[in-house]
Order: sequence, then C-alpha cells, then structure tokens
Amino acid sequence: MSTSGNPFDELERLFERMSRQFDEATGMWNAENPFGRMESMSIDLVETDDEFVVTADLPGFERDEVDIQVTDHTLRIEAEHEEATEEHEADYLRRERRHESVHRSIRLPDEVDKEAVEARMKNGVLTVTLPRLEAEEARSIEIE
Repeated sequence: MSTSGNPFDELERLFERMSRQFDEATGMWNAENPFGRMESMSIDLVETDDEFVVTADLPGFERDEVDIQVTDHTLRIEAEHEEATEEHEADYLRRERRHESVHRSIRLPDEVDKEAVEARMKNGVLTVTLPRLEAEEARSIEIE
C-alpha cells in the first residue's frame, strides 16, 4: 500500500477493480442477453493535472442514443439502440429486430466540476472531458 495520501485509497481501488471484474463476468450470462454478448464497453481513462478524459468505444450508436450522467466521483455512460428491418420479395417476408444496450460506470479518483464536463462523439467513439475541481488550499487556524 502507498504511504502517501489516504491509506484506504488503494483498498478502494482494489474493491472497484474486483467489482468491475465481477460485473463483466456475470454480464456475459445476463438473462436479457442470452447470446453471451457483454453489456459493457471498452474505455480508456487518462488522468492529467487538470482533468480526466474518458474515451469509450460505442460502434453502431448515434449521439442521441447515448446518455451521460456525472456525479462528483462517478461517470455513467448508457447507450441504447433499436433497429428493425423488413424485406418483401414476392411471397417472402423477412423481418428482423435488434436491440442493443451497453452501460458503464467509471469511478473517478477525484471530484470533478460537473458544470464544466464536455462530451463529443465521432465515428462511434465518445470522448468525455471532466475538469478536476480546484482543491482548496489549506487554511491556517490560530489557537486562541
């Protein structure tokens, strides 16, 4: 464990990693998803001094099918897509329906400025920029 900062941070990261692995493993056999397709998405989380940048792969989803919610420490991305096709050829009729949904919650190491979060999507790749909240400097207190 790290000796700097909060001693429980390392333990919290371990629990988050275990929870994510459990969710991914059990998501493969979800009753709503009988074909074994995972209900998650691949993400990258990059941390800089000023912000966090999350990049999520959402191929086949459009901008209006994606919902993003953010709290002080968590980013939640949900996407849902429904598609129906129908073909007619003489006495032949073919209909296909497809429903796909993915979701992911990302626990952020620090608080973010919820009002300044920005998101953009291009070619099935979602990029969310989450500026860190300015940490207040320590204030000296005089003892009376």
